[in-house]
Amino acid sequence: MKKFTVNIWAYDHHAKFDVSSLDDSNSLEQSILDKLGENSIVWEKTGMFGPLNRITYEEVVNDTRPLQTKKVLGVEVGTGASV
Repeated sequence: MKKFTVNIWAYDHHAKFDVSSLDDSNSLEQSILDKLGENSIVWEKTGMFGPLNRITYEEVVNDTRPLQTKKVLGVEVGTGASV
């Protein structure tokens, strides 16, 4: 089981929540639908107008190491994305 953070923007509202699922699309989709069915998600009004409807997700990794490293003058330094 992996943990994913899900963001949904739809109809001038936004929701962000975490789900746990196996590492395949069907399991992730079912986990998102189960969470939506619980009615435990807090929807926030975005104030944006237009047809902005999308769902994004990312795997949650609790690792403090940088995404990439690079050897500079014989020393390995982190070159990952900034937070």
